Amino acid sequence: MQYTTLGRTGVQVSKLCFGTMSFGGDADESTSAAMFARCREAGINFFDCANIYSQGLAEKILGRLIKDCRDELVITSKVGVSTGDDPNGRGLSRHNIMLAVEDSLRRLGTDRLDVYFCHIFDAETPIEQTLRAMDDLVRQGKVLCVGVSNFSAWQTAKALGISRTLGLAPIQVLQPMYSLAKRTAEIEILPLARDENLAVIPYSPLGAGLLTGKYSTTRRDKKGRLNASKIYAARYGADWLYKLAEDFTAYAQKLGVKPATLAVAWVKANPAVTAPIIGARNLEQLEDSLAGADYQMPPEQWQQISALTAPVPIATDRTEEAKS
Repeated sequence: MQYTTLGRTGVQVSKLCFGTMSFGGDADESTSAAMFARCREAGINFFDCANIYSQGLAEKILGRLIKDCRDELVITSKVGVSTGDDPNGRGLSRHNIMLAVEDSLRRLGTDRLDVYFCHIFDAETPIEQTLRAMDDLVRQGKVLCVGVSNFSAWQTAKALGISRTLGLAPIQVLQPMYSLAKRTAEIEILPLARDENLAVIPYSPLGAGLLTGKYSTTRRDKKGRLNASKIYAARYGADWLYKLAEDFTAYAQKLGVKPATLAVAWVKANPAVTAPIIGARNLEQLEDSLAGADYQMPPEQWQQISALTAPVPIATDRTEEAKS
C-alpha cells in the first residue's frame, strides 16, 4: 500500500480509503468485521463514515472495530443529511452540528474525528454559522480538520474565502462524486483542489457498480444498486452510460484486468486525487477494488480510458484555452 499526505494536514493516509456505507446494511456485522480486517491487512489506515449510514449503525460497528487501533487510523464522519423526523436534525446549523458531533463521537467510541464533513451544502443556513461551529469543534479538539462533501466549486471557494477572512478553521478535504461515468468534478472542483492544495477523496469510483463488468447495453445486475435503488437508477439511467460500461468492460478484458480494479485505478491516477473511497458488500467485491491500490496506470492508458466518454467541458467559453 502506498501512502500520501492528506492535503495540507501533514497526515499520512493510504492511497485508498474504505467507505463504510454498507456496514450494518448490505454487510452485517461479521461481514463488516471481515472487510475491515482485510483492509487493515492491505495497509489501509483511512476509513470514511457518516451519521446517516444505516441510521447510525455503521458508526457503531466501525467504533467497535477500531477500538484496539484507533490511534493508527484516520476516521471521518459527516453531518447535514436528515437523520430522522426531527426538523432540526438536518442541515448545517450550529444546533445540528453540535448535537450531531456528540452522537457520532459516542457511536464511534472516540474522542475526536480526524475529518468532519459537511455532507451537503445547506442553502438555508448562513455559511458563516456553519464554519464558526466547525471552528469551535476544531478548537475543542473534537475535530482535527474540516471537510465538505457534495459542494460545488463556487460553494467551496466561498467557504474558503469566508474562513480566511474570519480566521476560522479552513476546509482541508473535499469529497466529490467522481468516476469515469461522472466527471463533472474535473471541470472546476479538481482544479480548485490542486490550486489550494486540498485533499480530495472521491466517492463512487465504480459508478455504483456500473463499471464492474456487470452492466452493458444488454445486461443488468438485478441484485445491484442500479436496479434496487431509485436514486441510483435515476443517477445512472441514461443509455449512454450502459454503452460506456460495455466499452469499458471490453477495454479491461483486453488488458486482462478486472473492470473494478481498472475503474479505481483510473480515479486514483488523477493527480488531484488523494485517495478514492472504495466500498463493498462482501469480501469478494472488496478484493477487486483493493487491487486498484497497486495498479500503476500509465498516462497514455488514462487518456485511452478517458476517451471512452465525451470530452469534459472546460470552465469557460474561451475554447482556445482548452489546450492551455
